[in-house]
Amino acid sequence: MITTVHSETQSTHCAAELIERRDLSANLVTLRFRVSERPSFTAGQFATIGVFVDGELRERPYSIVSSPHEPFLEFFIELVPGGSITPRLWELKLGSVIWVRRRIVGQLILNTAVTHHLMLATVTGIAPFVGILRTQKIERERGATPNHQFLVLHGASQSADLGSYRSELEELSRAGWLTYIPTVSRPRAEPNWKGETGRVEDIVRKYADQLSFDCCNSAAYACGHPQMVTNVKAILERARFNRDQIKEEKYFSIDTVNHTLANISMLKRTAEVPGNA
Repeated sequence: MITTVHSETQSTHCAAELIERRDLSANLVTLRFRVSERPSFTAGQFATIGVFVDGELRERPYSIVSSPHEPFLEFFIELVPGGSITPRLWELKLGSVIWVRRRIVGQLILNTAVTHHLMLATVTGIAPFVGILRTQKIERERGATPNHQFLVLHGASQSADLGSYRSELEELSRAGWLTYIPTVSRPRAEPNWKGETGRVEDIVRKYADQLSFDCCNSAAYACGHPQMVTNVKAILERARFNRDQIKEEKYFSIDTVNHTLANISMLKRTAEVPGNA
């Protein structure tokens, strides 16, 4: 049965072997895979990946961190307690195999009609932007001379949730074509944090105005927490950005999260009842 299912899957998916794993915290991980057939995609797009559970392929879309120029697929993933796939991804070990849909899609790609790019992210929402920025770096090293300028605001509750991408983007920013601003919304928990504080929506106008990223020269991209995406869209529209100048990708539905948390809470209460342990 599983052999048959896998055979059918191979017509629409390709196998991907885990070659590197970095656990950044209890609920954040970076996974790199060697893909049996190198897929074609544009930086900023997402792939649908899946794992077999009891003979059934369970799938979810994840933004690709890696550049199309890199020989692997990389993902930055947050654990969803009670989720249908992330708990399974947390069980992966080096050499484990997942399945990746051959068709890679997504609209969060670079708008080459403008020169300034305002990128707004929370936690794992930085993933597509890292892919775009790595691509810029590689192409510049190969001799390309684009005139694109980038402003990236990356928010999290605590600095650990910014992942290893914080240091990577800080390094890239030294080249002069990228300004990277990490910000934490709970600075009281980190007395040694010397960076920006507040949510992304709290600081977007400050830095956009300061660095002259406006509706006349910029495209905006928002990715991550749906409330952040909604808030920054409203702020940018008030700053005269047209809706078609703002690309967005929400990583989850708040209603879905609330439903999942309610189910987990109910299961915990049920487990406390004698006879249900």
